[in-house]
Amino acid sequence: MKKFHFALVLVALVLLGTSCRPRQSAYRQVYEAAREREMQQAGQPAIVRDAAGLPPVDVSVRQERIDAVVPADAANLRRFNVVVASLSVRLNAEALQTRLQADGHHVIIARNEQGMFRVIVGSFDDRAAAVAQREALHRQYSALGNPDFLRRTYGIPFNDLWILDRQF
Repeated sequence: MKKFHFALVLVALVLLGTSCRPRQSAYRQVYEAAREREMQQAGQPAIVRDAAGLPPVDVSVRQERIDAVVPADAANLRRFNVVVASLSVRLNAEALQTRLQADGHHVIIARNEQGMFRVIVGSFDDRAAAVAQREALHRQYSALGNPDFLRRTYGIPFNDLWILDRQF
């Protein structure tokens, strides 16, 4: 009798688990469509979809005041910055900085007025140069394949790269 109950519970769990998966993708599609409409109403550029099948890349530019965490990096911090991650813990930002520097990138960690640490790969005086750097980074890391691999390896998704317009 115990084996029958165990098998019944197991079958119920399997059926419940498989029936929820299609709903999750439907919810994601609705979320992405709503986000696109919201951005269009706000007058922001449309979302760029990646050919590799990764989730969309946000092409927005955000403005905020930031200062370099390390004083030596302050001279390299320009107006337009490509942000790969926003983290609340400095140690996590430094760990990501180490991994990205091992890939050959020059990384700056900056802190905004709310205390968030911005991990920056590329700081430019020209917006077009920052956009080109963001797209190059996205292509480089999306070529590695599986987004789950990227999240496990670097701790961040590389589809959420954005440009920070530094306010002085």
